[in-house]
Amino acid sequence: MATIEHRAVLEASPEHVFALLSRVEDFADYSDLIRAIERLDDEQYCWHVHAVGMDWTFTVVITESQAPSVLAWESVTGVRNSGRYELTAVPEGTEVVLTLSYEIKGRLLEKAVRKATQPLVNKVSQQILDRVAERLEAPPYR
Repeated sequence: MATIEHRAVLEASPEHVFALLSRVEDFADYSDLIRAIERLDDEQYCWHVHAVGMDWTFTVVITESQAPSVLAWESVTGVRNSGRYELTAVPEGTEVVLTLSYEIKGRLLEKAVRKATQPLVNKVSQQILDRVAERLEAPPYR
């Protein structure tokens, strides 16, 4: 599996950041590449993503949720992936570390996707963090 890590500092408390990140179905509002996220039950979500000219669908289960410091998931269908948000209080607010691991089946597809994946995942994770930061600027968080 390939792994990507992304870090950012948001000017809000870990509690506020975690509150937004734990609303998984809202991630569709945070990135242009996420078409929809369906809540299947309290712990499972079906993601619909359009990236590198293809539609991708996968179901994830929340594997760890410890407010306000950790939110982790793992796919159970579709594109094999897992990820983890770790939130740490810092003087400026909250340091957010996203670690994402993924595996694409098929050598040709994997080679094509691998070229685009790092910048793509960085773009998506930055969009998510930027849009979470925007929401944290509005009531009821400010």
